[in-house]
Amino acid sequence: MEQLGEKCAVFGVYGKGLDVARLSFFGLFALQHRGQESSGIATSNGDTLTLYKGMGLVSQVFNDDILKGLPGHLAVSHNRYSTTGGSKVKHAQPMLAAGSTTIQKVLYEDPNPSLNDSISLASGPDDGAIALAHNGNLPSTKELEAYLRGKGIDPSEFSDSRMMVEAIAARMREGVDLPSAVKDSYPLFTGAFSILVMSNDTLVAARDQCGIRPLALARLNGGYVIASETCAFPPIGATLEREINPGEMVVIDSQGLRSEQVVPANLKLDIFEFVYFARPDSELLGKSVYDMRKESGRQLAKEYKADVDVVIPVPETAIPASIGYSQATGIPMEVGLTKNRYIHRTFITPEQHVREQGVKAKLTPIPSVIRGKRVAVMDDSIVRGTTSRQIVEMLFEAGAKEVHFLVSSPPVRFPDFYGIDTPKQTDLIAATKSIEEIRAYLDATSLTYLSYEGMIAATALPESNFSTSCFNGVYPIDIRERAREISGK
Repeated sequence: MEQLGEKCAVFGVYGKGLDVARLSFFGLFALQHRGQESSGIATSNGDTLTLYKGMGLVSQVFNDDILKGLPGHLAVSHNRYSTTGGSKVKHAQPMLAAGSTTIQKVLYEDPNPSLNDSISLASGPDDGAIALAHNGNLPSTKELEAYLRGKGIDPSEFSDSRMMVEAIAARMREGVDLPSAVKDSYPLFTGAFSILVMSNDTLVAARDQCGIRPLALARLNGGYVIASETCAFPPIGATLEREINPGEMVVIDSQGLRSEQVVPANLKLDIFEFVYFARPDSELLGKSVYDMRKESGRQLAKEYKADVDVVIPVPETAIPASIGYSQATGIPMEVGLTKNRYIHRTFITPEQHVREQGVKAKLTPIPSVIRGKRVAVMDDSIVRGTTSRQIVEMLFEAGAKEVHFLVSSPPVRFPDFYGIDTPKQTDLIAATKSIEEIRAYLDATSLTYLSYEGMIAATALPESNFSTSCFNGVYPIDIRERAREISGK
């Protein structure tokens, strides 16, 4: 799988006596796969809201001293990969907004503009400050922009997430509490969102009406934890309670937990969460992500059995599909490509020759597994095709007689507008080339995709539960003016 801009992760904690900053660190650590660009944690002790965020991985942004400086019993936190606004620390989350206009400038002043790699801020009890973490994307922000301008706020330099927190704060400055402000602002959020918002004493979670992005609730030592994926719960000892419903708002404060269905649910989880983004040890809609991916391999085996000696996965997400394919066909599976697990985002620019190596710096073939054999290589998807082409080339260079490319999902023909940083439609190889033309571009012996029907069958859930927009161009939440960017529906 060539690297997509992943969607982002949100993580929230509420609990008296809990070390919420440290719990947030390990929660974000478990959700690192959803964003490697920036990380941030906001906490409150009931009086003071404190925020620290910076560019880089969770382990690069935080250390013990920083976590000790984030006191409190509630927190919201975030890992980011930019979908709107660009790669700058001012767009890192959580986003802060002021409940009082007098501190607006202070909250957004970068204390270290020359370095511009981290922000540390605190606001007192009279400020009414709130912090927001957002997973998703609003393809259209026209209504939000108009609303903010009507309140005297210029949103021209804002990301969609910044607009959301500003809208909620503007409503609070008119005298309503945080849950009411979120509910009142909800109709302005025209797109995909799983959000966490906190004030000094209240934590609110909300999902869009389709539940495009996942969000789950757990219990921990009398408190509550909310996370983008269930894989964040076991490392901190939290017990999964349930998924937060599409269109639902959950409020946690000193009175406990309560929820409200803000709009009727129309479940349309992004199926790409199952295909690629979610960790295999997560559950979505009550189903194991690992089991779905393994079943995708079994479904592909029903549709096509390659005449090969060995099947090898592209690590990591294609491993379960390869296991399923191998078990269903009887073709042995081997680890033929190894991944350098420690190549992550770094602020050190690679040496020119290494940079030109591209995927070869991250994946290395094992010649003894490949040499002289007819190889089937399994990947979860093909987006642009550049990485897949390099993999085919590597396998031939390692001595493969034939390279048959298997894909455990259908062709990606349409861009995503709900939080995945997919390229323009013209850059999606399956949008401009036939399967045979893609095979020729990859220089593979053969190319076989899992059918759309096979992908749905692998989930063991109704097709109606999913957004499958990147495969069929059907967008369950109106993408409004962005619709002119797509063709071929």
